Amino acid sequence: MRKTMIVGIAAMALLLGACADRTGPKQGVGTVLGAGLGGLAGAQIGSGTGRLVAVGAGTLLGALLGGETGKSLDKADRVYAERASHQALETAPSGRVVQWRNPDSGHSGSVVPQPAYQTSSGQYCREFQQTVTIDGRQQSAFGTACRQPDGSWKVVNG
Repeated sequence: MRKTMIVGIAAMALLLGACADRTGPKQGVGTVLGAGLGGLAGAQIGSGTGRLVAVGAGTLLGALLGGETGKSLDKADRVYAERASHQALETAPSGRVVQWRNPDSGHSGSVVPQPAYQTSSGQYCREFQQTVTIDGRQQSAFGTACRQPDGSWKVVNG
């Protein structure tokens, strides 16, 4: 199983909203999430000191991109994205694109689920790709979500 994590800005922003300080809440959350995703992506590259450099570079680039995205994503955008994520994970066939669009902001995105699989502990999970487009700029992230005992889906880091 790939050890990647996606944090759909939409899904995780609600959980990390308290992390923002001097920036606006959306930008602070985006920065934190972007840094985390960038660091995780960098950890998949190279070995030894090369891996350490890749983690550092990934963290910085992720923070920059995440901050810019978070600055523009509003609450209504997150609701649309969360609905699309739930639909993709719950009912969409593997590889099927589930799109969302906020008609007020013009922001949009999509979620593409992969085949479900069962972990050794019996939990069902799906890898997925999520994209968010704000002001014509698209950002993508990958990750894994697993079904919780209450039936909800939770993004996990492998």
